[in-house]
Amino acid sequence: MHRHMSSILFLSAALLVGCAGITQQPAASIPPQSAVPSNDFPTQTRVEYVLNCMQEHGGRNYDNLYHCVCEIDKIAAEMPHEEFLQAQTFAANFNLAGERGGLFRDPPQSKKLRDRLKEAKEQAAACFPDTGKASSPKKN
Repeated sequence: MHRHMSSILFLSAALLVGCAGITQQPAASIPPQSAVPSNDFPTQTRVEYVLNCMQEHGGRNYDNLYHCVCEIDKIAAEMPHEEFLQAQTFAANFNLAGERGGLFRDPPQSKKLRDRLKEAKEQAAACFPDTGKASSPKKN
């Protein structure tokens, strides 16, 4: 039993000495990682966008699904989620009449964000073959 305990102690000591010789990389050389990548849109945002996109382009079919998923992926690569939400809000409420609409038309960031969203959508037009528009639903 004494020999067995000696062997365990010897192995433990050898492991500790071996581990002590391992050097760790300094923290300064490890690239910082943000908690959430800037282009990581939540699933709900992506699904809502794709469903609306499919509706706008002729309905739910696999062609539109594919093209609309491609579009939101390209938009997500071009702008952070928070800016996307703000741009969508400004764009959706831009035509409200009166003072309520002014809240979405008048702020300086409104035009800037709407323009960014428009540019991102123009770049994403490559997702739609030929004309930059989704295909119409297939008729049986």
